Amino acid sequence: MQFVIITGMSGSGKSSCVDVLEDMGYYCIDNMPPELIGKFVDICNQSDGKIDKVAFVIDIRSGELFLKLKDTLTLLKEEDVGLKIVFLDCSDDVIITRYKETRRKHPLDEVSFGNIRKAIQTEREILVPIKAMADYYIDTTNTSAGEFRERMRGFFDENSDYMHIDVRSFGFKFGHMPEADLVFDVRCLPNPFYIPELKNLTGLNPEVFTYVMKFEQSKRLLDKLCNLIDFLIPLYEKEGKAQLVIAFGCTGGKHRSVTLAEALAQHLRDKNLKIRIQHRDIDKR
Repeated sequence: MQFVIITGMSGSGKSSCVDVLEDMGYYCIDNMPPELIGKFVDICNQSDGKIDKVAFVIDIRSGELFLKLKDTLTLLKEEDVGLKIVFLDCSDDVIITRYKETRRKHPLDEVSFGNIRKAIQTEREILVPIKAMADYYIDTTNTSAGEFRERMRGFFDENSDYMHIDVRSFGFKFGHMPEADLVFDVRCLPNPFYIPELKNLTGLNPEVFTYVMKFEQSKRLLDKLCNLIDFLIPLYEKEGKAQLVIAFGCTGGKHRSVTLAEALAQHLRDKNLKIRIQHRDIDKR
């Protein structure tokens, strides 16, 4: 049996998440009261395999019932029913834009007296303990529909029982990488941006990669990071972590962060680990 809990911020894309899981054969239930999850799990276990993959969407729309979700999830985890939790997040500004486009009210509109920013902040505070329990975390702020579907399918590929390792690069000037478990700031390395012939290239170009990695500090940093990651991965796997996101940040997300991300990704591939790599800000100006 496979059970998935989809939760997170209102307006972060839970409906899109359901669409992906339905395409993968999941029986999806929207706005399920937390106290009924256990009973439905029992029904599924007695169905002789007729229902073997179920996804529940549970969020703040449940009102006061939502406050019981943590206790329910804790109990299900202890019973080892094959439960995975997906937490979706998004920046405040993008959530506000999405609500304006759909002309819908936030579930906490009344208690926040129509102040959507206050509603979002209140929801974030309520969700803190649930977010801490999540197996998978996706920030949809800068995630395209195609990228979202690919990541969801990767998480729940029936043939995948390994820890998902995502290596990403980003530019601090475009915001942090909130979904990252490990963030390495590589702005300490020489910057190709100030080399005229390299300025408009990226870390995917051999010229930039060679420039960044020709410095002794770059080589030593990569070596130390590879040793650290090699040490950490078995520890994370032992603890049952389902997803590990390793992010490299530089100023604009085009040169140094891309170079180090590509170098680490190749190191992990050489160890026969399955990884995915994404350069969030490489095309931004």
